[in-house]
Amino acid sequence: MTTDSLDAPPTDEDAVRAETVLRLERAMGALGTAAVARMEERLSWFRSMSAEDRSWVGLVAQSGVAAFVDWFKNPNRGRPAIAVEVFGTAPRELTRSVSLQQTVELVRVVIDVVESRVGELAAPGGEQQLREAMLRYSREVAFSTARVYARAAEARGAWDARLEALIVDALLHGDREEGLETWGASLGWSRTPVIAIAGLLGDQDPEEALANLRTSARRAGHDVLAGVQGERVVVVVGVNEQTASDPMAAATPLAGLFGPGAVVVGPPVEDLRAASRSARAAVDGLRAAPGWPDAPRPVSAEDLLPERALDGDQSARSRLVEQVYQPLRDAGTPLLDTLSVYLEHASSLESTARMLFVHPNTVRYRLSRVAELTGQAPSDSRGSFVLRVALTLGRLADRR
Repeated sequence: MTTDSLDAPPTDEDAVRAETVLRLERAMGALGTAAVARMEERLSWFRSMSAEDRSWVGLVAQSGVAAFVDWFKNPNRGRPAIAVEVFGTAPRELTRSVSLQQTVELVRVVIDVVESRVGELAAPGGEQQLREAMLRYSREVAFSTARVYARAAEARGAWDARLEALIVDALLHGDREEGLETWGASLGWSRTPVIAIAGLLGDQDPEEALANLRTSARRAGHDVLAGVQGERVVVVVGVNEQTASDPMAAATPLAGLFGPGAVVVGPPVEDLRAASRSARAAVDGLRAAPGWPDAPRPVSAEDLLPERALDGDQSARSRLVEQVYQPLRDAGTPLLDTLSVYLEHASSLESTARMLFVHPNTVRYRLSRVAELTGQAPSDSRGSFVLRVALTLGRLADRR
């Protein structure tokens, strides 16, 4: 490049641009004021904002106009640094007060205001030049807006993930229950009842596994918190209205997103504050699940009470005694004796009847009463196992 080309005399286009710049600089204040007035007129959500937020938005609009004028004045400078010159004037918290869609509406209003005055802002013969510059600048604003909100969303997502992990950890340890509702509210939690689901991670990437679980649960209309603890994944679900009466229906579509092995669902509880009961039951059930290799997937933690009791879960032992043994004991000796003999004689009606000196129909009737009182059928292999464990635990409790 020669010295002559560097010092080339200004062209007519340069002269027109310089005149347009002078006009824009004189009109900057008026343009910013007009843009805010147009926002007040067109955007109802802008009118409902606090005075502080409106003032910040107005400052962003004025900064946008000023940055455009400065960039238009120096056409060889390249792409404008909009993220710094425009959005850098407002606090980061403004991205939570103004959504991405609302920001697009704000930009459109500012552009409309400037475009409506092109005739008076542009020097004679510079109208097309100004319009083309505005088109390019508005495109850069759109890209920069997307980047600003993407960074904010990324930061918010990282914070939400940490908060979710903290809540899940607190639920499992049973501490800080007073703050759980506040923490949940900060994540937009609103659903009840609440269930906890525990499974294994397998060879999945932890972040990918959690992302898939969250996406699937939210797509189904549930609130969700999720965390990974070693090889274990714990998900807390606020069930939507459609499946509130059958929380297992909410857990079933999520089961396939866990790694191999059992997926255990804790009992439904009334709210997030009480979710520690469900979470601990789910984790206790997951630990005891290898004792029932043929368990369905997912399986309720309540259905794993015998395995949990044998694994040392005191709460499971107490529930078996309360739900199975005590109703039989309170119903009278014949039921307990009949069930005991039936279980000891390979579930044979005839052998039980002979041992008790009663008719087989009497045995059959008593066993049906056992099933009514406990929800466990003695003739069923799983039911007989549950009853046998409950009877043993009940007798030990009576002895103590």
